[in-house]
Amino acid sequence: TDDYIYIFEFKRDGTADEALAQIEAKGYARPYEADPRTLYKIGVNFSSETGTVEDWKVG
Repeated sequence: TDDYIYIFEFKRDGTADEALAQIEAKGYARPYEADPRTLYKIGVNFSSETGTVEDWKVG
Protein backbone atom coordinates (compact mmCIF):
# COMPACT_ATOMS: atom_id res chain seq x y z
CA THR A 1 0.00 0.00 0.00
CA ASP A 2 1.06 3.62 -0.02
CA ASP A 3 1.84 3.56 3.71
CA TYR A 4 2.54 -0.06 4.65
CA ILE A 5 4.37 -3.17 3.46
CA TYR A 6 2.97 -6.56 4.46
CA ILE A 7 5.06 -9.72 4.22
CA PHE A 8 3.09 -12.91 4.83
CA GLU A 9 4.44 -16.41 5.28
CA PHE A 10 1.94 -19.25 5.46
CA LYS A 11 2.46 -22.67 7.01
CA ARG A 12 0.25 -25.74 7.08
CA ASP A 13 0.37 -27.76 10.29
CA GLY A 14 3.32 -25.75 11.55
CA THR A 15 3.43 -22.67 13.75
CA ALA A 16 3.22 -18.93 13.31
CA ASP A 17 6.65 -18.72 14.94
CA GLU A 18 8.09 -21.00 12.25
CA ALA A 19 6.58 -18.77 9.59
CA LEU A 20 8.10 -15.64 11.13
CA ALA A 21 11.46 -17.39 11.45
CA GLN A 22 11.37 -18.20 7.74
CA ILE A 23 10.72 -14.55 6.88
CA GLU A 24 13.90 -13.69 8.81
CA ALA A 25 16.00 -16.63 7.60
CA LYS A 26 15.19 -16.09 3.93
CA GLY A 27 15.61 -12.30 4.13
CA TYR A 28 12.21 -11.54 2.64
CA ALA A 29 12.26 -8.03 4.17
CA ARG A 30 15.74 -7.14 2.92
CA PRO A 31 14.55 -5.45 -0.30
CA TYR A 32 12.50 -3.03 1.79
CA GLU A 33 15.14 -1.93 4.31
CA ALA A 34 15.45 1.56 2.83
CA ASP A 35 11.71 1.92 2.20
CA PRO A 36 10.13 4.52 4.52
CA ARG A 37 6.81 2.66 4.73
CA THR A 38 5.90 0.74 7.88
CA LEU A 39 6.75 -2.95 7.49
CA TYR A 40 4.69 -5.76 8.99
CA LYS A 41 5.86 -9.38 9.02
CA ILE A 42 2.96 -11.79 9.50
CA GLY A 43 3.25 -15.50 10.16
CA VAL A 44 0.13 -17.62 9.67
CA ASN A 45 -0.46 -21.30 10.32
CA PHE A 46 -3.36 -23.23 8.82
CA SER A 47 -4.63 -26.50 10.28
CA SER A 48 -5.23 -29.24 7.72
CA GLU A 49 -7.50 -30.92 10.27
CA THR A 50 -9.91 -28.00 10.73
CA GLY A 51 -9.25 -26.12 7.49
CA THR A 52 -8.94 -22.85 9.39
CA VAL A 53 -6.28 -20.45 10.64
CA GLU A 54 -4.92 -22.03 13.78
CA ASP A 55 -2.36 -19.39 14.79
CA TRP A 56 -1.00 -16.08 13.57
CA LYS A 57 1.53 -13.53 14.81
CA VAL A 58 2.85 -10.17 13.73
CA GLY A 59 6.59 -9.79 14.11
